[in-house]
Amino acid sequence: MGKVTGFKEFQRELPKYRSVQERTHDYKEIPTDFPEDKLRQQAARCMDCGIPFCHSGCPLGNFIPDWNDLVYKGKWREAWQRLSATNNFPEFTGRLCPAPCEEACVLNIPETPVTIELIEKAIIEKAFENGWVVAEPPAKRTGKKIAVVGSGPSGLAAAQQLNRAGHTVTVFERADKPGGLLRYGIPDFKLEKAVLDRRIKVLADEGLTFTTNAYLGKNIPAEELKKFDAIVLCGGATKPRDLNIPGRELEGIHFAMEYLQQQNEAVAAGEKTTPISAKNKHVIVIGGGDTGSDCVGTARRQGAKSITNFELFPMPTKGRPAHQPWPFWPMRLRSSTSHYEGVERYWRINSLRFNGAEGRLRSLVTATVEFGKGPDGRPRMQPMPFTEHEWPADLVLLAMGFVGPEPNALLAQLGVELDQVGNVKTDGNYRTNLPNVFAAGDMRRGQSLIVWAISEGREAARATDLFLMGHTALPTKGGGDMLRV
Repeated sequence: MGKVTGFKEFQRELPKYRSVQERTHDYKEIPTDFPEDKLRQQAARCMDCGIPFCHSGCPLGNFIPDWNDLVYKGKWREAWQRLSATNNFPEFTGRLCPAPCEEACVLNIPETPVTIELIEKAIIEKAFENGWVVAEPPAKRTGKKIAVVGSGPSGLAAAQQLNRAGHTVTVFERADKPGGLLRYGIPDFKLEKAVLDRRIKVLADEGLTFTTNAYLGKNIPAEELKKFDAIVLCGGATKPRDLNIPGRELEGIHFAMEYLQQQNEAVAAGEKTTPISAKNKHVIVIGGGDTGSDCVGTARRQGAKSITNFELFPMPTKGRPAHQPWPFWPMRLRSSTSHYEGVERYWRINSLRFNGAEGRLRSLVTATVEFGKGPDGRPRMQPMPFTEHEWPADLVLLAMGFVGPEPNALLAQLGVELDQVGNVKTDGNYRTNLPNVFAAGDMRRGQSLIVWAISEGREAARATDLFLMGHTALPTKGGGDMLRV
C-alpha cells in the first residue's frame, strides 16, 4: 500500500489557515495551499490495514486506499478517475464533509487518521486545474424524461446519474440559481461559489436542464410534472425548528438560514450590507451545530460587538465517549474555524424568554439545566435553581436544526405520503407511495450530511433507472461507476 512504512515516517499534517485578522475581513476560503510533496507524504500514511474501515465510514463507499496509493505514486489522473467513480462532487465533500471516513480510519485508534478529506480535495482540484473534468454527455438517449425537484447535493447527484443513464433530466430549483443550500446556506468562507458554478456548467454541458425560480406547488403547479416519466424529490429538510417562548414576536429574532442566505446573496452581488446585519450588535446564536457555527463566522465578519453561542445539551467530551468506540462516529467536542475567530460558547443553556422595548429585542433570559433520567428511564431535562441569567441581545439567530421538508403545496398536490416524523415516506428502493415518484436526501432521511445526500441521490437514481428500464448499469454504493472508469 504505497509506502509501507509511511504511517511511521510521516505525521498527520493539514494546511495552515489564513490568520484570523486577515480572514475575518473577507468571505474567501480559509485554508492556504498545501505543497504537493506534503500531499504525497500524507497519502503515504495510508496503511496496508487489511480491512479498510474507512469504506464503512463513508456513505459513498469511496475507494479511499486506492486513490491514496495513486496520489503517493504521483498518478493524479488515475486517482481522480478512482475518486470520481463513487463521488460525483469531491470538491464539495472535500470542503464540507465532517469526514466520517477519518473517524473510521485504523490510524484514528491513536487519533492520527489519514488526511482523507484533504487528499480528496487536492485530487479534484488538480483534475479541474489540468482540464480532466469535462462534460461527458451520454452516447444515446432513452427517450425517458425525468424531473428532479431540488438542486442541492442529492438533486444534483441524482440528476447527473440519470443523465449518464441516457435519460433527459430537468432540475427544478425554487431559487434564482441552482445549488440549493450549497449556494445560499453555506457561507463563501467554506465554499466559494465559483467552485459550485464550475460544476453546474459541466452538468449543463452534459445535457441537464436547470429551471430556476420554479417553486413547484406555488408558481408552477404540480400538474406540470405529469409530463415526466418519473419524478425524484430532493427538496431537502428546510423547515427550521422554532423557539416558541415569550417575546418570540420581537424584531431582531431570525432563523439562521434567513440570515445566511442574505449574506450569501450580498457576497454574490458584491454588496457591503445586508438587511439582517450583526454590525455593532450583541449577537446570540442558539444551536451548537454546523449552522450555528456558520452564523458565528458570518456575524464576526459583519462586525458584531459580541457573539455568544448557546447549546441546550451538555458539552461533549474531547475524546471518544466510551459507548462510541472506534470505528463508530463519536459525538465529541468539535470546534470549527469560526469558533476560533471569537465566540463565547455555553452548554446546558435553556432559553426562557425574550425581552424587548418598543417591539425590538433587547435581551434573552436563560437558565442552566441538568440532564438525568425520568421515571421511564429516558433522559429528562430539569432547570437548575438560581441560574437564571439575562444576556444583552440585539440579534438572535435560531440555528437549532431542521424538522423535515416544508409542508408545501407540492407534496400535497402530488399526494405524497409522509412518515411519522414528517419526512417523505419511501420503501427500500427510495420509492414513495406513488409508483413513479422517488425521494432522496434530507427530504427522505431528515437533516443529515452532504456525503449522505450525494449517496442517496445516486441510490435513488439507480432505483429510478431500474423502474423505467427494467434494468440498470448505474452502480450501487461502493460499486464504482462504469460510465466514469
